[in-house]
Amino acid sequence: MNKNILLCGVGGQGTVLASKLLAASAMEIGEEVHSAETIGMAQRGGSVTSHLRIGNECYSPLIPEGEADIMLAFEPSEAVRNLRYLKKSGVVIVNNVPVKPVTESLNETGYDGIQMINYLKEKVENVIEVDASELLAPLGSSKYFNVAVLGVLIGTNMLGIDEQTVVEQIKKRVPERFLEIDMKAFNMGKQIGEGYEAK
Repeated sequence: MNKNILLCGVGGQGTVLASKLLAASAMEIGEEVHSAETIGMAQRGGSVTSHLRIGNECYSPLIPEGEADIMLAFEPSEAVRNLRYLKKSGVVIVNNVPVKPVTESLNETGYDGIQMINYLKEKVENVIEVDASELLAPLGSSKYFNVAVLGVLIGTNMLGIDEQTVVEQIKKRVPERFLEIDMKAFNMGKQIGEGYEAK
């Protein structure tokens, strides 16, 4: 298996944990994995980008532009910002709930993510739009999206790693006090992904 996955979001959304769970899952089944994070001002709500390359045809941890098979986008504008990495036949799984930057709060630009989602749909043939607020409302918080999006990915059958392997890594790496709710989030996401399952 050779697969390039780009994860992007803003600080505090759990992008890096999701990347580490995918990397550990791939290594568990014997795949070679290269990864790198570009974090910047993440602690202050800045951009976070994780490059994950699986397989023996990768010689660098950074995905070249136009070569990502899958983008997991935790925020609409971050999906657009990183769109140059996606290959023409690539898939974007995007949370349509925006995280408004400080500049928007100060200037009230009206940013609501809708234009970004529309732009993605114009430019990318395969967009899976997920409303994290609606999906995770029964759990009381959209902060579980980082595990839910893994469920979406598993449900699509595009990853090439079996569900049980990913679940075992979640159980190993998520603190026990969050595990039950994270597994609920994972299964909610999986149900969405199954609607887009690759045949």
